[in-house]
Amino acid sequence: MSAGINSDIEFMRAALDLAAEAQEAGEVPVGAVVVRGDAVIGRGYNRPISAADPTAHAEVMALRDAAKYLGNYRLTGCTLYVTLEPCAMCIGAIFHARIARLVFGAAEPKTGVCGSVIDLSAELRLNHHTQVIGGVLAEEAESKLKHFFALRRKQALQGA
Repeated sequence: MSAGINSDIEFMRAALDLAAEAQEAGEVPVGAVVVRGDAVIGRGYNRPISAADPTAHAEVMALRDAAKYLGNYRLTGCTLYVTLEPCAMCIGAIFHARIARLVFGAAEPKTGVCGSVIDLSAELRLNHHTQVIGGVLAEEAESKLKHFFALRRKQALQGA
């Protein structure tokens, strides 16, 4: 369950690859993988636009994929790697799935709930707690997001 920095980087790179798939699909470039032991058992990337589903965030998609793989909604002993700090909805799903460890890349100053806006992972009154590590390959994750939104703004100006 406890991964070293090298495996954290390896699995975050897998999440970044999924973020690139999200961008290719016209979605905000966020990717996530669920890992058990040394194996990726769940993959997901942002799909709210293409799926017409406000819950289709990368984390939720990866959790769904891993739960299907295991045949159980409890993902005990698993680590979730995601390129962006989770929002309130996603941390709720992470807690409910009993993810043991969460590793994220870039901080999300507007909606992040693992220390940016609030820190739900540190809320002692909640019934489940997840070890949280932030900042893994943060610059790469942040760069993807900045590039995506800069391109979107440019397209909006050209289309205006």
